[in-house]
Amino acid sequence: MRQIVMDTETTGLDPADGHRVVELAGVEIVNRLLTGNHLHLYLNPDRDSDPEALAVHGLTTEFLADHPRFPEIADRFLEYIKDAEIIIHNAPFDTKFLNAELAKAGRPRMDEVCAKITDSLTYARELHPGKRNSLDALCERYGISNAHRTLHGALLDSELLADVWLAMTRGQNGLMMDFSDEDASSGGSHVQLERIDASSLPVIFAQAEELAAHESYLEDLDKSSGGGCVWRQL
Repeated sequence: MRQIVMDTETTGLDPADGHRVVELAGVEIVNRLLTGNHLHLYLNPDRDSDPEALAVHGLTTEFLADHPRFPEIADRFLEYIKDAEIIIHNAPFDTKFLNAELAKAGRPRMDEVCAKITDSLTYARELHPGKRNSLDALCERYGISNAHRTLHGALLDSELLADVWLAMTRGQNGLMMDFSDEDASSGGSHVQLERIDASSLPVIFAQAEELAAHESYLEDLDKSSGGGCVWRQL
């Protein structure tokens, strides 16, 4: 499976107001391994960034003036994302900008070229409901260092998100079913599971000292909570 973890930086919040993409980056993952096949481009937007956006990415009009405009790199971008799953944090924001740029360049939309678009923010919210799920918060939750992230940059953020995505989805490997070559060649998908006789499973009871240690632990919990433990009240 080929996946591209992407991020963009822009001149403002909405392409409908004439805002443009100023930085674009992608990090390739194949079979859950980073390949080193990165895409990283600065783009000349032919306009200034809003002060708020400039404070986020720090890419000045003067710096961007010597870089290509989006139509010059549109085909390279589409070739890079072709047939891949695209993973973006808050995907509607980035895809709105990228599709606007592609339309201006007379090219097809992203979803007409790539295999699918996955919003890692939506996935994180489903996985961690009620918690902060910004990229910084997820880096902290999964022990991924982002100490070098002083300004937002598309490549750095893509690399961090790739690490976060692999950490968030690492349990998926155990859910994959591996069919035999014979099944695959015959077109069959039937998996026969061996029946387990539960009566043959051993039953291990706790020893007296283990029960006493557990009771002592519960007592300590009850005391530290001021006698508010639910199981004591019941």
